[in-house]
Amino acid sequence: MPGRLWRSAAVTIALALCARGALAQELIVEKKVFELPQYTTVGGATVKGVKVGWESYGTLNADRSNVVLITHYFSGTSHAAGKYKPDDKLPGYWDAIIGPGKAIDTNRYFVISSDTLVNLSPKDPNVVTTGPASINPETGKPYGTTFPIVTMRDFVNVQKALLESLGIRRVKAVVGASMGALQAYEWAVAYPEMVERIVPVIGAAGGDPYLTAWLDVWAQPIRLDPKWKNGAYDPNDPPKDGLAAALKVVTLHAQGPEWAATAFGTAPAAEGKDPGAALENRFKIEAALEAAGAARAAVADANHMLYLVRANQLAAADPAKIRTPALIIYAPTDQVFRPEWVERTAAAIRANGVPVETATVSGPNGHLNGVLHIAKAGPAIAAFLAR
Repeated sequence: MPGRLWRSAAVTIALALCARGALAQELIVEKKVFELPQYTTVGGATVKGVKVGWESYGTLNADRSNVVLITHYFSGTSHAAGKYKPDDKLPGYWDAIIGPGKAIDTNRYFVISSDTLVNLSPKDPNVVTTGPASINPETGKPYGTTFPIVTMRDFVNVQKALLESLGIRRVKAVVGASMGALQAYEWAVAYPEMVERIVPVIGAAGGDPYLTAWLDVWAQPIRLDPKWKNGAYDPNDPPKDGLAAALKVVTLHAQGPEWAATAFGTAPAAEGKDPGAALENRFKIEAALEAAGAARAAVADANHMLYLVRANQLAAADPAKIRTPALIIYAPTDQVFRPEWVERTAAAIRANGVPVETATVSGPNGHLNGVLHIAKAGPAIAAFLAR
C-alpha cells in the first residue's frame, strides 16, 4: 500500500539511510502508454480517454504463457526494475529480484508492470495515470473530486485490458507489494481463470477497520490544509503543506521503531541545538521526515492521494473466495499490515484446500522490508514460480 513512493522522492529518506548495496543492473527500459477510449468503473461511472503507463522486461514467448504481472504499492509506479537511462541514480524499486538471472528471471519470464489509475505521482514525468488531476474532456478543467471513486477492482480491470491488448489471456503469476498485494488478491477473486498463482508481499486480504482508520490519519493533513478547498484547489497553488504532512505520516508508519532508533536515535537536527533547550530546536528524525514528505509531495497530487486512500479503505478481497495457489511474504515488524492479519489471510486461503506457502523478510524497515530487503525472499519466489 504505502508506496515509486519508496523509490522516488517518497523513499528519499529510506534509501539514503537504509538501502545498502542496491543491485543495479544495465537493464534499460522504456515507458509505454496504454489507452482506453473509455472505462466504466465498478461504481458505474464512465471515464473517457483513460491512460496508464506501463513497462516490461524480458521477452513474451510464442504462446504468451510466460507472463508475470507486477502490481505496485501505494505510492509506487510501474517502474519495478531497470533504468530509463544508464545514468539514472536508482533502478526500479524491485530491481533486486527482477532481471536476468534474478528471482523473477527475465531470461525466462515476460514481466509487465503498469501505473494504476489515480497514481499518487501524476507530476512525475515518468508516470502516466488518469485521475483527479487529469483534464475532464467535458469541461476542459481538472476533474478534482468529480472524478469517480475507484477501487482495487478498477485497477485490476485496467490491467486486464492492457494484458488483453497484448494478446495475453493468462499470467504465470501476479506479484505485488502492499497495495500491490491487495491487487494480487483481487486478481485471484475477480479473474481466477487468468491467474496461475499469486505472490502477495506485505499485504493482507479482507480489509481491517484499524487500517481503515490509519488510512484516514494519512489523509487528514490534506483536508485540514485551507488550500485544499474541498478538492477544488488551484492547480497552481495546491495544498502542498497538507500533502507534505500527509506523506510524512505515511513514511513514518511504513518504517517503524527499529528504523527510527538505528537511523536517528535522539540526535538533534542541528549540532548544538538541543531540543531540550528551546521549542524551535528539533530532533533529527523530525527534520528528516519533514524533508522526505516535502520531497515526495513535489511529484504527488493531493486529490490523487485521497482517492488512493479511499481505494485502499475499500479493498476487501475475500480470502474465502481465493482458490489460487499463493506464496505470501510478510515482515514480522510490519506496522501497516500486521503479521497476524497476514497469517489470518494465509489460514483462510489454506482452508479452501489451496496450497499456501509463507515466507518472511526481516530488516530494520518495518513495512518497507518488503521493498528494501525483498532480495532475502528471492529464493522462495524463484522456487514458487518454477513449480
